[in-house]
Amino acid sequence: MQLNNVKDVSPVDVLIVGAGPAGLTLAIDLARRGVRARVVERGEGLFPGSRGKGLQPRTQEVFDDLGVSGAVREAGGPYPPMLGWQDERPLGEFQMIERADPGPDRPYHEIWMLPQWRTVEILYARLEELGGGVEFGTALTGLAQDAHGVTAHLAHADGSAGTARAAYLVAADGGRSTIRKALGIGMTGETVDPAPTLIADVVIAGLDRDRWHVWQHAKGGGIGLCPLAGTDQFQVAAQYDEPGAVPDTSPEAVRQLIADRTHLTATDVRWSSTFTPRAAMADRFREGRVFLVGDAAHIHSPAGGQGLNTSVQDAYNLGWKLGQVVRHGADPELLDSYEAERLPVAAGVLGISTRIHRAHRSGDAEGRRRTTEVHQLGLTYQDGPLAMDDREDRGPVGAGDRAPDAPCALPDGTPVRLFDVLRGPHFTLLVLGDATPPATDFGGLAPTLAAAECLHTIRTGGPNPDLLDPDGHLAAAYGPGPATFLIRPDGYVCWATDGARVRPTR
Repeated sequence: MQLNNVKDVSPVDVLIVGAGPAGLTLAIDLARRGVRARVVERGEGLFPGSRGKGLQPRTQEVFDDLGVSGAVREAGGPYPPMLGWQDERPLGEFQMIERADPGPDRPYHEIWMLPQWRTVEILYARLEELGGGVEFGTALTGLAQDAHGVTAHLAHADGSAGTARAAYLVAADGGRSTIRKALGIGMTGETVDPAPTLIADVVIAGLDRDRWHVWQHAKGGGIGLCPLAGTDQFQVAAQYDEPGAVPDTSPEAVRQLIADRTHLTATDVRWSSTFTPRAAMADRFREGRVFLVGDAAHIHSPAGGQGLNTSVQDAYNLGWKLGQVVRHGADPELLDSYEAERLPVAAGVLGISTRIHRAHRSGDAEGRRRTTEVHQLGLTYQDGPLAMDDREDRGPVGAGDRAPDAPCALPDGTPVRLFDVLRGPHFTLLVLGDATPPATDFGGLAPTLAAAECLHTIRTGGPNPDLLDPDGHLAAAYGPGPATFLIRPDGYVCWATDGARVRPTR
């Protein structure tokens, strides 16, 4: 490839292409690990629309670890009940989201509403706090990789061109990923609904913001107006009954659509877009030194609120692994576990999104309910390559499972949650009861994880405990012990052993 006016930039450890939720989450995680990362984004700024607006409990846990939980809680709010309408007549309230009670093992128990544009603003601000940034107006036009790294060719908004050199490249560039296509990675899937959907962010004066208003049988297709928490806006989601329809997304057309289907008047249209719901997944999530995350790897119907959340989980899974390899000398084979763990999860989540969408379309009130399966707290890597459980009885938590939270106390009686101890880019060796801290092979995972480089050991028993369990929440979540759990930086147990079978430390 011949390029003119080329700008060369010093090599980095990781080049991230795309500054959406996945790209920004990964950039934050790498920044706090001291990994040199560069983020480029084709657009001139952050994504301006709501699109994904629900943060599942597991994503809220990730954001807690990354230091943005406070801003997320302050900016958003819970989902309201739904109110059905027939023309100008209210039909009654109903719940589409199954409400879960809080528990000591999960600090976040409900879906939190936050429009996507606000989520990326918060993530971007956090990245800047950590010394990072985004190069907007910079598109990837080609790439080549060799045994030592990846060379990316870039085009800048001012017409100039440049190259970027990185040990690894991460494609977070969306469902139409330029990188996925350049690598020749196929996308296998199906059309979930042949008719398009229009979404928009609008202002409607005088409409009750304590409910999500729905006209399911409006002429031309159902429409919903959801008050976006923390804003003066509603998200419009308008389905079309006619397959192949081409929605007009101009402000005038969006206002007319709302008036025709709801008899309401939108005073301002801030953003609008259209899509035909699909469910598709890349045939593989890695090609050499290039990884796919987020929509570049899997495309969801928005039903069930899984797309943005699965994208964040991709980045969170990959970030610590890149950090271990780049910063701590872990065996590069660790990076093989990214696809091995995330591809099966993405396939399962796609099935949930598709099922909920089709139930909603068919009028199946029970099938379209968002139950706790969408919370992503039960996702597991039990069958993955990093799950080693040496116990005969797995107990309530086994290798590959999410490490639950628990209210505990410091030796002086100060209340503290287990998540406060786990927070940060380190591994945690959680020793329960009178188990003896193990030797450092961690069930054979040590060469892959290089855990000794960044390991915190926390004892909850013995003569000098680091944590107390005054109310028994830790024992209820993990079992009474003795037992030892190695918890990964992304909050999953990767090794568990019975205390009686642990080899003593010499």
